[in-house]
Amino acid sequence: MVVTHDVQLPTEEELTVEEVPLSGPTLKAGAFHLGKKCEFENNEFMLCRKELDDPRACIAEGKAITSCALNFFREVKKLALRSLCSICRKTQAVFDKCMKDNLDLERPPYDYFSRIHVHKTNRPRPEKEGPAIYPDATPGLPPDTPRPEAKYGSRYIFSW
Repeated sequence: MVVTHDVQLPTEEELTVEEVPLSGPTLKAGAFHLGKKCEFENNEFMLCRKELDDPRACIAEGKAITSCALNFFREVKKLALRSLCSICRKTQAVFDKCMKDNLDLERPPYDYFSRIHVHKTNRPRPEKEGPAIYPDATPGLPPDTPRPEAKYGSRYIFSW
């Protein structure tokens, strides 16, 4: 995308949000549950990004994802912080059980996020641009124009 004087960029205040202050292992341990909990917000953002093809138009949806992730990990911190921070697979089962018991959030199967899901949204569908129609640059030849014979034989040898 080329930036010209006509392009209005968002201000710093519009882009500033509270970030999720967690380490990689903690995010990976809660990734399945986070993906399931914030699925609607994530789908809204991806739909906006794909349909509008302009990142500036999807800032609000991106903020909604960050807010959902923050709220999810705040709930987890109250309930299951010890089982989340451990990397051991035995404690992953403890964490999954804690999520099911306290937040009623079941761990989705491994192929859940690769399946096709229909997303219902209230956003209006953007208008699609039709193909570009150009006027014919050269008018066709009149039908009675003489056509010379092909210099090297028939032109139709490749049309079988």
